[in-house]
Amino acid sequence: MSFSKQQKEFIEGVIGNCLREKFKNYKPESNNMPFHFRLLGKDRMALYSFIQSLNTTFGTSIFEPVAIALAKNHFKRAESQFVVGNSISEGCQQAIQEIMNELTVGKTPNKQEELKALKHSATKGKLNTLRTVKVDLLVESHDGEVYFIDLKTAKPNISNFKDFKRTLLEWAGIALTTNPKAQIHTLVAIPYNPYEPKPYERWTLKGMLDLEHELKVAEEFWNFLGGNNAYEELLACFERVGIALRPEIDKYFSKFK
Repeated sequence: MSFSKQQKEFIEGVIGNCLREKFKNYKPESNNMPFHFRLLGKDRMALYSFIQSLNTTFGTSIFEPVAIALAKNHFKRAESQFVVGNSISEGCQQAIQEIMNELTVGKTPNKQEELKALKHSATKGKLNTLRTVKVDLLVESHDGEVYFIDLKTAKPNISNFKDFKRTLLEWAGIALTTNPKAQIHTLVAIPYNPYEPKPYERWTLKGMLDLEHELKVAEEFWNFLGGNNAYEELLACFERVGIALRPEIDKYFSKFK
């Protein structure tokens, strides 16, 4: 399914505005790197530094609003930075800890079994207050299925995978404490595959995540939100913006020569 003209204009506007805003506020690192400057040139080093800085804002400034724009055409509801709540049953907390303990000693992740355990425990014990991070993306299907999505960088830190898993379980636990019959899905999304054309190295996530039910990468993620071919359409939007802004980009970095 092709993007509508309105979708293309919105997406390309988000990308262009993000880049221009970055130019306006960006201050290159002042570190003196005499060998690098003489070998590569200050303009290239400034570009490298700019790209590194841009990478840190891609998620919230570009990927999140673009994801919402795509999802609104295919889902009943789409929100970013959603607060899932802060009340969880004691039973859910105990179930989460048991799941984490089992995964730590080598049990294979099984999201369906985990959700079943949380639903079974949702009304047990007293309510406790639990602070958790906001959901990067929430989408709800027309059938009432709710997806809480944690948007990660292309190469997430392996040491944090246990924290990622606990966050997904806590989101589900909080939602099920509120409504034990809710159809909840929680997953990690990675916007592109840095290893392409090779497959994404999913094995790095295998110990904690149920790869079939808790992970969407590149095409799988964008096509899930926007329909068939959404990933390729999105890349085309980025390319058009890049071509249109090339004179501005060249002018900006020429002052570092």
